[in-house]
Amino acid sequence: MKKFTAYFVRHGQTMLNHYNKVQGWVDSPLTEKGRADAVRAGKQLSNVKLAAAYSSDSGRTIETSRLALRQNQDNVNIVSYQYPEFREQCFGYFEGNDGNQMWQFVGAQVNLTSESDILGKYGLERARDLIRKADLYEDAEDDAMFWKRLDRGFDKLRANTKDGESVLVVSHGMTIRSIVDRFAPELDEGIPTINGSITKLEITDDDVHVDFFNRIDFQS
Repeated sequence: MKKFTAYFVRHGQTMLNHYNKVQGWVDSPLTEKGRADAVRAGKQLSNVKLAAAYSSDSGRTIETSRLALRQNQDNVNIVSYQYPEFREQCFGYFEGNDGNQMWQFVGAQVNLTSESDILGKYGLERARDLIRKADLYEDAEDDAMFWKRLDRGFDKLRANTKDGESVLVVSHGMTIRSIVDRFAPELDEGIPTINGSITKLEITDDDVHVDFFNRIDFQS
């Protein structure tokens, strides 16, 4: 059975992250700190021999990938691919809104008012369904829609990666946390995914094993 390693990195901090705005399919540029986040991740992965680099098609992940790969001369000529399947979840009507206000609006359905309370009681998957239900335009992804898309991304990774290879995947906070929550829920301690953090996955034909999650002190 084929097995390969995927280092999932959350993009660096963006302007909308800095202002606590909801950022799913909308985009914003990296801040100075965000560029430093990307450089840090790249340096921590600089001794990993990468076969390819992937990101979502959002500008913030493409830029993070570019900056990270620059930290090792051997990675300069690595082919990079953009997979829309590894986008952040779509928040629909709430895109660009204040994050706390969104969770208050969504939580009104279940008499809760904060992200931590909603996720703590209902989990990431049910929370996606609540966001979809609260979206006045019905554009937000529910859990089934989100995982149908993400599973396509994993299928594409499997189809294009050889046994024993290592690849970089630059993705998004809620997306990475959702992967961990599904395949290694014991590692999700309720802490948001840190910008520029590294999560290591071992992927086989029919499974995903999480070696570690949300590390900013990784030494390759």
